[in-house]
Amino acid sequence: MQKERKLIIAGNWKMNKTVAEAIDLVTDVKLSLASVKEVDIVVCPPYTALGEVSKVILHSNIRLGAQNMSEQNSGAYTGEIAAGMLKEFSVRYVILGHSERRQYQKESDELISKKALAAHLASLKPIICVGELLADRESGNTEKVLETQVRGSLAGLSKEQMEETTLAYEPVWAIGTGRTASAAQAQEAHAFIRGLVGKLFDETIARRVRIQYGGSVKGSNARELMSQPDVDGALVGGASLETRSFADIIKNSI
Repeated sequence: MQKERKLIIAGNWKMNKTVAEAIDLVTDVKLSLASVKEVDIVVCPPYTALGEVSKVILHSNIRLGAQNMSEQNSGAYTGEIAAGMLKEFSVRYVILGHSERRQYQKESDELISKKALAAHLASLKPIICVGELLADRESGNTEKVLETQVRGSLAGLSKEQMEETTLAYEPVWAIGTGRTASAAQAQEAHAFIRGLVGKLFDETIARRVRIQYGGSVKGSNARELMSQPDVDGALVGGASLETRSFADIIKNSI
C-alpha cells in the first residue's frame, strides 16, 4: 500500500534543557533542517522554554509541541498546565499518555481520553502514546495491551478529531534502553493499531491517521523503520537533544 500520509517526526526533550540551552539547540536545528519540506518537524521542549523556542521557530518549517497538558481548562490544579496556556505560545501539538507519565504519574487511558478531547476543543493536535512493557511482549500480550490502550485513550473522539490525532507506538522496553523494535516488529504493531482505528472509526480514517514509532530511534535505523508501510514518523527522545542526531534521523527518513 502506498502511503498517503506525510511523515511526522517529533523531538521529545523530556526534562532537559534550560531556556538558554533550548534556544541554542532549536536555533541549530532550524538551520540544519531549513530545506526539509517532506517531513512535518515538531520540537517539544519543557514548558519553561516554550515561549523562547516559539520565537526562534517563527516563520520556519518547525512546529511547537508540549509534553503534556491538563484535561481541565483552569482552576485549583496546582502544577498543571491548561491548553489555553499552551496556545499563548503558538503550540500546535501536545504529547499525551507518554509511557513515563503512565508509569510515574499513573495516568489512565480514561484520563488520556479526557486530555485528548480537551486538546481538540482547543484546536491542539494530540500525539497519543501507546505501548507494551517487556513482560507484556514476552508473555504474548502485546496486542491485548495495545487494544486496551487504544480503545481507552481514543474513547469519545469523533471521526474528525481522530483524523487530527497522531498515534505513537512506543514499546516501553525500547525507550532509552538502546534496544529497538525491529522494523518487522514495529510494522506488525503499527498495522495492528491501524486496524483497530479502522474498527473504531472507519477505514478512511485509518488510512489517514499517522502512527509514529518511538523507542531508541537514531539515524542508523531511521530509514528502515520509516520505510515500513504503516510507520509514519518517529517520536524521538534522547536523539532529539543534539542537532546532528536529530537532523540525521529526519534526513535519513526522506
